[in-house]
Amino acid sequence: MFGYGEIRTPIFESTELFTRSVGEETDIVQKEMYTFVDKGGRSLTLRPEGTAPTIRAFIENSMINDGLPQRFYYIGPMFRYERPQAGRLRQFHQFGVELIGSAEPSADAEIVQFAKSFLDLLGLTSYKIFVNSIGCPNCRVEYKNALRQYYSQHYDEICEDCKKRFQTNILRLLDCKKDLEIAKRAPKTVDYLCDECRKHYERFKDLLVHLNIPFDEDASLVRGLDYYTRTVFEVKHDLLGAQSAVLGGGRYDGLCKELGGTDLPALGFAAGIERLILAVKSEGLQIPQVPKCDVYVAPIGEQATAKALELADLLRKRGIITVCDINARPIKMQLKHANRLNAVISVIIGEDELSKETIQVKDLVNQTQSEVELKYAVDYILDILKKR
Repeated sequence: MFGYGEIRTPIFESTELFTRSVGEETDIVQKEMYTFVDKGGRSLTLRPEGTAPTIRAFIENSMINDGLPQRFYYIGPMFRYERPQAGRLRQFHQFGVELIGSAEPSADAEIVQFAKSFLDLLGLTSYKIFVNSIGCPNCRVEYKNALRQYYSQHYDEICEDCKKRFQTNILRLLDCKKDLEIAKRAPKTVDYLCDECRKHYERFKDLLVHLNIPFDEDASLVRGLDYYTRTVFEVKHDLLGAQSAVLGGGRYDGLCKELGGTDLPALGFAAGIERLILAVKSEGLQIPQVPKCDVYVAPIGEQATAKALELADLLRKRGIITVCDINARPIKMQLKHANRLNAVISVIIGEDELSKETIQVKDLVNQTQSEVELKYAVDYILDILKKR
């Protein structure tokens, strides 16, 4: 619907890719990455997130030559060393999108619009969208000073990890999962935005209002990765408890340049598939089943099997999901298997049908059966399926 094309990246990447992009002082890099040395002595890491690999692939394959903006989506497994619990797994799966090459607030609005459309398509209703702006490198200088002054007053209260981050990356103290109450009272990023960042943020919010997308501002929202700039947002589901975040993202305008490419603006989001499944279940929604089979072709005998495979091929070429029995089972067992696959039609071909160049077409929904000439079989079956 939004014109995004699929991109696939390797399961593992150079460790440096994530330390440079995600940030050495983030929990992901410090505690959660699965890192190993290969036989060539190279440090590799199972990918913990999808944005950095996408930008790396974009740069290395000179995709900028295809024009801007570029829109990508990905889906696949990610890996983080965490304590397994509901909604938090060591191997999990994400669906994500990346929009590369637009600095306009309208791009931010499109990304949130995409996220909302995606969640609405799943039938979810018990969720809220939270937005914030964390500014650019220019306005962060003053903000970091304010943050350092605030945390210096609470230095003895913060955890050991935060004491280290106080010296190396003060922003990461806001993402600490232990010192939540201290972080809540910390200075807010929106109070330190430069004129350009404030203008961008206000225009972004105006567009969300125009699009009738409800949202709440959360001044404490910073996201847990160092590459974010300006707009950040998160979607939380009301029925999931502690692990309520099902989707999140934002801008990362400096990442392309940081990874050796052209200085391009970019943004995106990622959704945790396992958490989305929990959200769907919590709302009592039924997930539509992908049909396994429209037509089940049941041959009886060796000669009939050859004709059955031929007919199945013709049906598939017309876009019909077709399963042909390949186990030489009795007809009763074949029809039982067709019912298990939720087939709409079963086609029976035996020696008698071969001699008359006909087939038996059984409508498994209406429980009717007709003998049809073989040369009309495909059109006859298509007519039945069109009425469904």
